[in-house]
Amino acid sequence: MRPGSRKSVIVTMINGLRPAMPIPPTTSKSLLRRAACLATAILLITVPLDTALAHQATDVAGGLKAGLLHPLYGLDHVVAMVAVGLWGAFLGPPAIWLLPIVFPMVMAFGGALGVTGMPIPFIETGIAVSAIVLGLMVAFAVRPPLWIAAVIVGLFAIFHGHAHGTELPAAANPLAYSMGFVVSTGLLHLGGIALGLPARWPAGRTLVRAGGALIAAVGAAFLATG
Repeated sequence: MRPGSRKSVIVTMINGLRPAMPIPPTTSKSLLRRAACLATAILLITVPLDTALAHQATDVAGGLKAGLLHPLYGLDHVVAMVAVGLWGAFLGPPAIWLLPIVFPMVMAFGGALGVTGMPIPFIETGIAVSAIVLGLMVAFAVRPPLWIAAVIVGLFAIFHGHAHGTELPAAANPLAYSMGFVVSTGLLHLGGIALGLPARWPAGRTLVRAGGALIAAVGAAFLATG
């Protein structure tokens, strides 16, 4: 092939577009490692903070503990939190990290509305519907544009946050309580991500979709009994 010929120029251009080193695909082990590191960081921040705040006059430490435990008291809350991580894992990057970030951020805003006493109608209905919708998104392998998925998650986060905010214990510090339920929610999201990682394989995808259907069924049960 003669230098300067049309064929040599095309080959040179193609070679120039190739990366210098191959980009390794993200593996399930690396995703689990990232999730574990994030969970560890959250716990390392939370435990010393809890100890340090215990000496304050206001019951800040009690508020933090109450916030950490509050999302675990209701199964409708738990399954919806897990569903966010499950759906993110099913959609893959960047949704696997964006959705579990959007939810706690918007939920904190909803919590602030609840603490201040601003009313939002049909809170419990919205929580049950969130489990149904998010579960069905996974069960039917719905893949909307990322911004639509974020809007859906953010909308339901307001209902969950408002419920947490209105149930603030009388003696608890609002800021510490809010921090607690945001951290607890993030850990539940990480659990959902871990459960959703098998969706990378055909058999695992079937199991993950079945999990989404189960979450939707739990939400429907709460909606029917609520």
